[in-house]
Amino acid sequence: MNADAIVFDGQGLVPAVVQEADTGEILMVAWMDRAALEATLATGQSHFWSRSRQTLWRKGETSGHVQHVQAIYADCDADTLLVQVHQEGVACHTGHRTCFFTRLATGGVNGIEDEPAAAGMLERLERVVAARKQSRPAGSYVAGLLAKGEPAVCRKIGEEATEVITAALGREGDRRLVEEVADLWFHTMVLLGARGIGLRDVLKELARRHAGRESPGTSG
Repeated sequence: MNADAIVFDGQGLVPAVVQEADTGEILMVAWMDRAALEATLATGQSHFWSRSRQTLWRKGETSGHVQHVQAIYADCDADTLLVQVHQEGVACHTGHRTCFFTRLATGGVNGIEDEPAAAGMLERLERVVAARKQSRPAGSYVAGLLAKGEPAVCRKIGEEATEVITAALGREGDRRLVEEVADLWFHTMVLLGARGIGLRDVLKELARRHAGRESPGTSG
């Protein structure tokens, strides 16, 4: 399918749902006209049509929060687009990672979501580790662990891996096993952050193995 197959509305626009490719997190919804879609396809960066300013714009052209496009999908009617991207920085002009941060609560009370969905938790943790690596605030567990150096982080990973095995083989219950795996993943994320390795790199490696139907740890 190409741009010729897309069904634009009476104003020559099509809604574009922007999603973080690695985590599935919905970042924003914007509009594209044909020129914006073609510019996005040609450059690999998200372009949209501003209905308020009546002009074409590239996401991040002033903020630097560029969206690198991995793929674009049309829905079954070809009148809505799903744009999968790798987001630099934040997507929302408010400074939030995603534009969807206001929760509609029961009872008519609205508020900022204070219990974010679990799907993007690893990415959120990655951002926390990066922030602690930069600022090292007093009292922060992550900052303190990073200050001790990589050997200390690795020792914690070894301890947590042992506790995962103990919880599983000791039949301490599924809840205990979940807690220990969470600890292991957490400290692994700290190690990746200390090294400057992105979560995306690990996910890409898993995707590569899945595409080749490899078993974990194999090389071919």
